[in-house]
Amino acid sequence: MTNRKPLSTLGLIALTAFIGGGALRHADTAAAQQQEEAMFAGNFERNMISDATNLPSEWDVRSGTNIKWSAPVGSQSYAGPVVAGGKVFVGTNNEGLRNPDMPNDRGVMMAFDQESGEFLWQYATEKLTAGRVNDWPLQGVCSTPFIQGDRLWYVSNQAHIVALDVNGHRDGDNDGPFADEVHTSAIDGDVLWSYDMIGEVDAFPHNLATSSPLVVGDLVFVSTGNGVDEGHINIPSPFGPSFMAVNKNTGELIWENSDPGEDILHGTWTNPTYAVVNGTPQVIFPGGDGWVRSFVPETGEILWMFDANPKDSEWALGGRGTRNNIISTAVVYDNKMYIGVGQDPEHGEAPGHFWVVDITGSGDITDAVVWNRSGEDFHRTISTAAIHDGIVYISDLSGFLYALDAETGEHYWTYDTFAAVWGSAFVADGKVYLGDEDGDIIVLQAGKELVELAEMNMGASVYTTPWAEDGVLYVLSRNRLYAIETGAQSEPMN
Repeated sequence: MTNRKPLSTLGLIALTAFIGGGALRHADTAAAQQQEEAMFAGNFERNMISDATNLPSEWDVRSGTNIKWSAPVGSQSYAGPVVAGGKVFVGTNNEGLRNPDMPNDRGVMMAFDQESGEFLWQYATEKLTAGRVNDWPLQGVCSTPFIQGDRLWYVSNQAHIVALDVNGHRDGDNDGPFADEVHTSAIDGDVLWSYDMIGEVDAFPHNLATSSPLVVGDLVFVSTGNGVDEGHINIPSPFGPSFMAVNKNTGELIWENSDPGEDILHGTWTNPTYAVVNGTPQVIFPGGDGWVRSFVPETGEILWMFDANPKDSEWALGGRGTRNNIISTAVVYDNKMYIGVGQDPEHGEAPGHFWVVDITGSGDITDAVVWNRSGEDFHRTISTAAIHDGIVYISDLSGFLYALDAETGEHYWTYDTFAAVWGSAFVADGKVYLGDEDGDIIVLQAGKELVELAEMNMGASVYTTPWAEDGVLYVLSRNRLYAIETGAQSEPMN
């Protein structure tokens, strides 16, 4: 391809967006979950859409036009934004140095006031001593949190599943059972419990543990990041789990699964999806071996498996092969799974695959493909799909956004951003929002015709997915969080 901007060499790893990282409020109708909830993609099926209305089509971060507020975060940000309970949560690194008592590189979960943008608190964890093989420098927290009522769950840079009080220590209470935090000022996070996936179940996250948790009933589901060593050949912990469930109240391990075993290609960085398909509840995990697996949520028993690569594909170090692992999150829509394959962005551009699969069967359902898009018609992706009004919007790492018929795969249009795309298209209020590595947010009209409404630059790369609520669009750039609202005016930026 010509006249295209090169992909970033920032280092792996914002992979879960990290991988598509945006989040929307969700009100579950189940009796066990009546509290306000928020999560990556906003719903258990992980469809990147919202029913929010009155959203802005254009803004200017320099003049402050239509900017309600903005706040600095770290220097690398890949998780969120997610809004719940009057707060906005993001994952970032410690370059913002909110607490001078914590001067070193750390992974940070931050909370801001939804209305004013005031910084409320942070929970910062030190880097692992193993270094970049398990905890890549400066990448911070790449896990978008799950919020339920006054509780928050995320995966830290230390590969801990962490449960926090959404109020931090601002409320003056040190909630338990864990009560031994070193930092307990009003701007520090309040830990309820923490589960060490490296120490407890021998997981070996490659570069970083990144999974955005899913909480269903009393269970927290995560991927562990399990993968290869620094030489990218050996798998230090082939019997360590790639997928697991713990109790949301205590952190007690409920089940684990290590099925990819020695077949892991690189790492296991993606997010779980929950859906009820023909009356069967299931939690769906894309694996580091390029297969997608569905499990009985309570027991971890496998329901079905899908190979997301052609049988003649081959894995090669450095991204030269034709077999891909999966970084995207599976979307479930109308009893079908929508998912694309890709690799670490440092492996570069190459042909990929986007699959739509009937998931009403059991066992090996690799032959249950409804339609797919591949080759030069679709490149490697780390993005998650948005499906609205019968149209699926999916972007690839090369910077192309495709609008396709959700039932047949008919191609309606392609938009070229001319920059790498790590996040996902977000559809709301009749608009499609998409950020890119150049820092641009493109706003398109949703529908079968390609209509560009506006393009704005955020001043820094956007690796996450926008989020919207109550007429406000939230955008997390590499180093700043924005609340964008029609008619708002903030101070011009210097």
